Amino acid sequence: MHASTLVRGPDGQLHELVPGDMIGRAWSAGLLINDGRISEAHAMISLREGELQLVALRGRFAVGGHPLSQVALTPGLRVQLARDVELEFVEVRLPESVLGVVGPRLPRQALPGVCSLVSDGAGGLRIVRGWQDDAPLHVWAAGDGWYARVPGEAARQLLPGEVLQLGAADPVEIVDVPLRAAGPAATRRVGEFDAPLTLIAHYDSVHLHRGDEVVATFGGKQARLISELVAVDGPLGWVPLSAELWPDEPEPFLRRPRLDLVLHRIRARLRAVGVRDDLVRADRSGSVELLLHGHDKVVDRT
Repeated sequence: MHASTLVRGPDGQLHELVPGDMIGRAWSAGLLINDGRISEAHAMISLREGELQLVALRGRFAVGGHPLSQVALTPGLRVQLARDVELEFVEVRLPESVLGVVGPRLPRQALPGVCSLVSDGAGGLRIVRGWQDDAPLHVWAAGDGWYARVPGEAARQLLPGEVLQLGAADPVEIVDVPLRAAGPAATRRVGEFDAPLTLIAHYDSVHLHRGDEVVATFGGKQARLISELVAVDGPLGWVPLSAELWPDEPEPFLRRPRLDLVLHRIRARLRAVGVRDDLVRADRSGSVELLLHGHDKVVDRT
């Protein structure tokens, strides 16, 4: 079983969304809404403290005329994204536990709705959201079960206790994850600061931990940006940073909007999982840096 919600979109069609699915105008959104008033990444479904929530990203929404940045999902809830653009959450499915994975180098974490297990470059495996064609294993939820397929082989059901061995990589175990431990907790404080964070950078992926809990995983340009900041261990100007991310674009001022968009998405993701969004920040001169508090830790595996 997996946590999910059945939502009726503005077109009247029903869509099943799982934690991590975005709602917006982007082609990659779990619920694509083709309306100019809707942001590309307008909002996201998030699993927090044992409940599904709708969390604002680059857009705003309202319930009963009251603007909100997040709301717990319940059957019958109606959310207005813009005038005459409404979502109705028809059903909310919250099992006692969800399927997850754990390994020697892979923290225990719930599986997203569709994901791929790929090499982390250090002998282990990591999870990337979505279907990556060249991945050695694809995993997805269907109905009340989870299924996996190695390229060229038939799909098979995954069950807790199963150990997967993919090539020479560390084995990983399929486990049950209690629902309340499956998503990020609400923002917690130690004195005046956020609870200590551990950021593990693998260049193509970055894992953000709070204690033993994985609260966010970044991939693509977002992971590479964070990894560059980890590697230099200090502020980095936007010109050299953007050149590392887009080496085929010689014109710096054509790279700048792309960099700003990646930074915006990183901050939106941090807010969505209850982490301060100034963890990755840019100053007025355009330099970008990681803002770490005293007990935060960075692990450089780039």
